[in-house]
Amino acid sequence: MSIEQLITQQVKTAVEKLYQLSVSDNDIQLQKTKPAFEGNLTVVVFPFVKAARKAPQQVAQEIGEAMISTEEGRNIIDRFNAVQGFLNLVISNRCWLNCLQQIASAHDFGKQPANGKLMMVEYSSPNTNKPLHLGHVRNNLLGYSIAQIQEANGWKVVKTNIVNDRGIHICKSMLAWQLFGNGETPESSGKKGDHLIGDYYVRFDIEYKKQIRALVEGGMDEETAKKEAPLMKQAQAMLLRWEQGDEEVRKLWEMMNSWVYAGFDETYRNMGVSFDKIYYESNTYLEGKKEVERGLQEGKFYRREDNSVWADLTKDGLDEKLLLRQDGTSVYMTQDIGTAKLRYQDYPIDKMVYVVGNEQEYHFKVLSILLDRLGFPFGKDIVHFSYGMVELPNGKMKSREGTVVDADELMEQMIEDAKQVSKDKVQKLTGISAVEADEIARKVGLGALKYFILKVDPRKNMLFNPEESIDFNGNTGPFIQYTYARIMSVLRKNEEIATLTDTATINDKEITLIQLLADYPQVVKQAGDEFSPALIANYAYQVASEFNSFYHDYSILSEQNEQIRHLRIMLAQTVGNVLKSAMTLLGIEMPERM
Repeated sequence: MSIEQLITQQVKTAVEKLYQLSVSDNDIQLQKTKPAFEGNLTVVVFPFVKAARKAPQQVAQEIGEAMISTEEGRNIIDRFNAVQGFLNLVISNRCWLNCLQQIASAHDFGKQPANGKLMMVEYSSPNTNKPLHLGHVRNNLLGYSIAQIQEANGWKVVKTNIVNDRGIHICKSMLAWQLFGNGETPESSGKKGDHLIGDYYVRFDIEYKKQIRALVEGGMDEETAKKEAPLMKQAQAMLLRWEQGDEEVRKLWEMMNSWVYAGFDETYRNMGVSFDKIYYESNTYLEGKKEVERGLQEGKFYRREDNSVWADLTKDGLDEKLLLRQDGTSVYMTQDIGTAKLRYQDYPIDKMVYVVGNEQEYHFKVLSILLDRLGFPFGKDIVHFSYGMVELPNGKMKSREGTVVDADELMEQMIEDAKQVSKDKVQKLTGISAVEADEIARKVGLGALKYFILKVDPRKNMLFNPEESIDFNGNTGPFIQYTYARIMSVLRKNEEIATLTDTATINDKEITLIQLLADYPQVVKQAGDEFSPALIANYAYQVASEFNSFYHDYSILSEQNEQIRHLRIMLAQTVGNVLKSAMTLLGIEMPERM
């Protein structure tokens, strides 16, 4: 039982005895004591004032006296002070030592037992016309971390990905390769397949703009020129041929997509994210078209004179939404309807979470309404985890113009930066091989990237700064990793089995650390409730900072008092375990040496 639970029981007993008032655990308000007052935990007594018919100060005093009047209460509380309607409690050393012992011996401390429910988390959702970029990095890191955090909160989680492997964008890359590729392949070019296809997507845009300019110079207005440009017409014709099952187009599509998939797999492995199930739009859009046709027959959608199919959402406070183009080809919404249907057929999903940027909030409002209109009971229950964009010092990214920050290049650069920044530290390590040094640099570089992105409130836009992220001081991944490596170094030198006695002397910094460690389960729960890896990240930083402050002021292995030495060894070990657990929830690996 945690200290908070013990205090709660003591308060309930005291209130019932003093004022004949029966209260529940939820009626007891506990908070950390403010620094200006003596104490560790504070009981808010205002909820009991009316029943007691006394001043708040007197109620706090009476509850405090009642709590320490019993032997059990005295084992928990050393002393108290009452300030108006707040009862500040100083927790006994024995209680803190017991708390540390419980945390140290707990299996999977911080994690909740299985709740028997299944959550599906969708993230990544790449297009096969370009490689993953910095925006995808934030998406993947958030999605993977959310899945880890929800598992820690007792959910069974299925991590899923929907690959947008069809549509006009893919046809643009295919057409550009046909026209300008001269048979180039990943093998002949030495490029990853997704990078190669991305180059042709950029090439299409370059040539397309040339055609637009030529048409405008010939007297055509720009909007008409965009529609009449030969390249765009060819790409649209290719999409139609694809949907009609044209053998030549399908064969080209399969070959080029296979190059992209191999490239994506390599990027995901390097990033440290994974999926349990991958869906492909080329399969799910057909199911979506069937549902749209059903909705049309049932009068839930309507067809315009140009043969396009629409949903009228004006009664829902929105506008009209295109579901099928006039040539019969589908849009993203069509695919998402089909994907949702297939997922709920495949899995007994209790909660469906889409990790998608905040620019798609309208899309998911519409999706929820359409699924509900089509009669799917899960329509109203889908969750859009809306996160902010990653911005760069020089502005937004544009994949058509090739100005994106490539995910592969970014990870490589972060690892290289880690090598340079940690060069002096690694050289001081004895008996370290070049392979081990490279592995440390990989963990530190990727840890810096992941932590910098995940420590920010996911709903906010963020500015990514590689130099700031790799710093070994401040609120960074490398700082927390270095703290963990420092703890591991202490434990490698230790030759004792630490055992606690309830008479060991404990100081304020040790109490602060134990109280922080005891907060971990609640932090994990709150992160799950709010879908916020940032809460885990900033908690880990707080623990690392407090440990470093303690480490600076007190010795561990050279402490002469055996009881205190054992306490500090156990405390260091427990801090290390909690830091590793927290960072694992962020998908960050912890090096044993740095």
